[in-house]
Amino acid sequence: MADKLKHIASAAELDTVMSNNTYVVVDFYADWCGPCKANAPSYATLAKQHSIPGVLAFAKVNVDHARDAAARYRVSAMPTFMFFKEGKQVAVNGQAMIQGADPRSLSAAAEKLGGLANKRAASA
Repeated sequence: MADKLKHIASAAELDTVMSNNTYVVVDFYADWCGPCKANAPSYATLAKQHSIPGVLAFAKVNVDHARDAAARYRVSAMPTFMFFKEGKQVAVNGQAMIQGADPRSLSAAAEKLGGLANKRAASA
């Protein structure tokens, strides 16, 4: 099984992922964060279910390793999930970001983006 998650090492690498995909979901996490570890399997499952190359990507940014990316988006709590369309942060289901392990909200946002991504892929 190929890993559908893109592990990001820098803000420049995140920029590349955003420029190569219409939609991007980003998980800002830390290795020492218990809720991040607890949420990781469900995030990986969402990525496996909804990723569409070139349309919808799921990225993970370790805030301790990619400090420039975390600083750019002013991440202050882990995990923090952000949503992007064409490189700009957007709200999904009324939320510009999800802070903390909230699998229900994250799953709903991934489902919505997955639907939008499928429509875009079908019309391409």
